[in-house]
Amino acid sequence: MTHPDFLWRNPDPKPAYDVVIVGAGGHGLATGYYLARNHGITNVAVLEKGWLAGGNMARNTTVIRSNYLWDESAAIYEHSLKLWEGLSEELDYDLQFSQRGVLNLAHSLADVREARRRVNANRLNGVDAEWLDPDEVKKFCPIINVSERARYPVMGATLQRRGGIAKHDHVAWALARKADAYGIDLIQGCEVTGFEISGGRVLAVQTSRGRIAAGKVALASAGHTSVLADQAGIRLPLQSHPLQALVSELLEPVLDCVVMSNAVHVYVSQAHKGELVMGAGIDSYNSYGQRGAFHVIEAQMAAALELFPLFSRVRVLRTWAGIVDVSPDASPIIGTTPVDGLYVNAGWGTGGFKATPGAGWVYAHTIAHGEPHPLAEPFALDRFTTGALIDEHGAAAVAH
Repeated sequence: MTHPDFLWRNPDPKPAYDVVIVGAGGHGLATGYYLARNHGITNVAVLEKGWLAGGNMARNTTVIRSNYLWDESAAIYEHSLKLWEGLSEELDYDLQFSQRGVLNLAHSLADVREARRRVNANRLNGVDAEWLDPDEVKKFCPIINVSERARYPVMGATLQRRGGIAKHDHVAWALARKADAYGIDLIQGCEVTGFEISGGRVLAVQTSRGRIAAGKVALASAGHTSVLADQAGIRLPLQSHPLQALVSELLEPVLDCVVMSNAVHVYVSQAHKGELVMGAGIDSYNSYGQRGAFHVIEAQMAAALELFPLFSRVRVLRTWAGIVDVSPDASPIIGTTPVDGLYVNAGWGTGGFKATPGAGWVYAHTIAHGEPHPLAEPFALDRFTTGALIDEHGAAAVAH
């Protein structure tokens, strides 16, 4: 496979663009790609303060699913999952998209009630969902511990068979290559330091590589979005937390599905290469650190070992943290802002990777037309004043 350095140009910024996207992670790259593909807008720059896809895109656990509770969430995540299902072919790049199934475990009667409710809600929204009893869970995932004597016994699980994982680096490289082929400038080492705003409208971004005029500016920088918005005089209802993950040494295939547990705060899959990939809950404090705290890993490993006693002999290879942006209702913020021409796509929390193509699709539409895509309309910033919240604290998995 071609080395990624040769998949796109590394241009200097031009003095002006029709659209400047801030953040060259999955969402920024997907937005640029769909601006060109769906709307014919190619005079676009995607700015990245570090290196392309070096933030959360390189620091996530690659789980893809669409089994969210509320209609609005199910619609946008299912749109994304359907895009995932054709994305390798569309981008002409092997994304290692593997629909191996996602189990969400229930450990209490309250878990069971909530899980069954979500299965029914998913089915009503056309999202595949099943309820498995403990024996069926064991049959689907033989290495899981379903003993009734466990501290948190497995009382059942939801299953989305179309869920799975993809290779995050490949996704970024494929989107970057296609965006570059359309003539979009991907500019690395270019930190946005401020915005030029006049008469309530954004005119340009100030960067570490000089002023860049812009017809429209689109924020797509996950945990740092609130910092950028603050530079434009907008206070977003977001909190940034470290979200830790870890990988094990390479193993022979032992786990051919994704297992998630909200109650004990762990989720695990086995990557194509062989390592176990595990995530946990967010560190409770606000931070922009990318390391996280040891006590979270300790609790995560305790949960993993109870669910999978087989893992007791496995060594942890490395740990890291991403910076997740969490909104009050655990749902994203997509759309316009009080500054004319400035758009925001943030608040995805732990859902950012799975939403990559869907978020890019609806965000590009919103930017191109100056008004929200129908799937993005419920996620507007003004819902925090109207009270029309979309509370996904339960279905957003372990992080909220």
